[in-house]
Amino acid sequence: MKAYLTHFLVALPAVFFVVDPIGVVPLFLAMTAGDSPEKIRRTAMRACLVACGLMTFFALFGTIIFKVFSVSLGAFRVAGGILLLITSLDMLRARPSETRTTPNEEQEGVVKEDVAIVPLAIPLLSGPGAIATAMVLMARDTTLTATLPVLAAIVITFVLSYLILRASGLVQRVLRQSGVAIVERVMGLILAAIAVQFIADGAKELLR
Repeated sequence: MKAYLTHFLVALPAVFFVVDPIGVVPLFLAMTAGDSPEKIRRTAMRACLVACGLMTFFALFGTIIFKVFSVSLGAFRVAGGILLLITSLDMLRARPSETRTTPNEEQEGVVKEDVAIVPLAIPLLSGPGAIATAMVLMARDTTLTATLPVLAAIVITFVLSYLILRASGLVQRVLRQSGVAIVERVMGLILAAIAVQFIADGAKELLR
């Protein structure tokens, strides 16, 4: 039981902070402006379901992808850690990360009729950094003790993401722009530490 809890306490903050649903709130509000409450709820639900499914898929079958492309786990840990570090540095500066989406993609999302899949689910919620995090966490230990906590962390992250997006107007009013920026910076700092750990673990494996 202690091993499950240890893995879960590592996986949950890593997945939640890189998905960063609070940071998606301003974009979600812009993309769903003028929509009815029911349509906003459906959009949030579809986006979170698709993103959760995508991350679960890569978490479960990531090792197969490693084998197909002859990529070692150590190399992927370093690459994933660098990607997370770039994302975390953008979060520390409270600005949108272009590893997730570009300004052109954001503008395109504002004018699209259906934004649930693109760009909300992909790449805002389940971007390259989030997918890399899920794969690295799963690849650290393939036993059931490590697998179940990672999958639980992914599911819980997207349940929370749905609740946050559904209440996005309230979140924006409570936190305001300065509050969102503060939360982003705190999450970015923790994510930077996780990224450095990924890089260190990968470097050790490559050196061996």
